[in-house]
Amino acid sequence: MRSGEGSTGAAAAAEEEKVKVAAPFRLAELGLRVCAVPLAVASVWEMATNKQVDETYGEVRFSDLSGFRYLVWINAITAAYSVASILLSSCKFITRFDWFIFLLDQASAYLLLTSASAAAEVVYLAREGDREVSWGEVCSYFCRFCGAATVSVALNAAALLCFMALSLISAFRVFTKFNPPSQSNSKQQLSQEQGKPVVSG
Repeated sequence: MRSGEGSTGAAAAAEEEKVKVAAPFRLAELGLRVCAVPLAVASVWEMATNKQVDETYGEVRFSDLSGFRYLVWINAITAAYSVASILLSSCKFITRFDWFIFLLDQASAYLLLTSASAAAEVVYLAREGDREVSWGEVCSYFCRFCGAATVSVALNAAALLCFMALSLISAFRVFTKFNPPSQSNSKQQLSQEQGKPVVSG
């Protein structure tokens, strides 16, 4: 009987310790989600409104380049997900879906990484060109367009950093739900394997 009471008390103490450890992470998680929203929205706005007209070479818009269109869509999706996760964070039932939140945070981080890579490649080619295929740089003619695109990619990268940190925090929250094996359980399992009776202290 004492052994059962002791294990129950230990489990309660462990659960209380988990709550204490998780509290600052909850606050950090909320702060990162709040920060990710304006960064993603600003990246979308900076790119979606990006266009420039040159008297010699005509007009260029973000929609002319697939890498920039992809960045706009991914940032819009991650901003919407961030807003939804912030609104749902106050609901107690959401803790039952920590695994789902963890997977969505991971997916958002990977999508932001791919969009940053795709858009950064376009910006690099616009600024530097590619001599091997005889592509010249165009930013000397569309300086304002290239500047706005660079700012949008930088904002996207900042949102990516937020989601990388969120992925770590959500992973910590998910895996701390699993209790480490207790000493009494280990002794009981070892005794059962050896075929000996378990002696409770």
